[in-house]
Amino acid sequence: MILIRRHQERGSTNLSWLDSRHTFSFGGYHDPQHMGFGSLRVINEDRVTAGAGFPTHGHRDMEIMTYVLEGELAHRDSAGTSSVIRAGEVQRMSAGTGISHSEYNNSTDAGAHFLQIWILPERSAITPGYEQRAFGADGKAGKWQLIASRDGEPGSLTVHQDAKIYLAHLSNGASLEFNPQPKRKLWVHIVRGEARLNGEAMSAGDGAAVTDEAMLRLIASAPTEILLFDLA
Repeated sequence: MILIRRHQERGSTNLSWLDSRHTFSFGGYHDPQHMGFGSLRVINEDRVTAGAGFPTHGHRDMEIMTYVLEGELAHRDSAGTSSVIRAGEVQRMSAGTGISHSEYNNSTDAGAHFLQIWILPERSAITPGYEQRAFGADGKAGKWQLIASRDGEPGSLTVHQDAKIYLAHLSNGASLEFNPQPKRKLWVHIVRGEARLNGEAMSAGDGAAVTDEAMLRLIASAPTEILLFDLA
């Protein structure tokens, strides 16, 4: 079964410096029908104006991933980490027992566009941790590139949950398949472009909850980037 969550149905937060779209309930947006999907709790698509951002705030017991699509984000946290996350890079921060951080657009003249992804950890009170890695276009061209996994499989970030996250980029007309393991849940998120998922048309910002499908087949109708969450 495939249930499509259209981009225009998402919740939103609109401030002078922030345009954020929420696939699942977040902050002031609450929809009891969309509280998450398995261990996947948040997919926010954020656009932040030049020089603006999120001041220092705290988190606990959450795996937080930031994928920068355009621009740069400056990150600082209470564990002493200070870095710049650039387009094509993914950061994983395990909040665990508690961590505070800030995120600001690192540019004074250009906007930043990124995804914030939260995954519930498999256990509480994990020691806070941090990773950051670049995932270039070549690695995800026409295939599934593993970017996060429970055991930090080679080339991927470590996420403290029985989950695997993949990225793929398809050229116009290209197709890609995925064969899920029994009893797994899948969430497909179209980052950019347009594609058909088992015949269902999807466009940028659309998501799909997938259960009990023997195979997924995506066919791009434009240059398209896709995130796939493989969840227990």
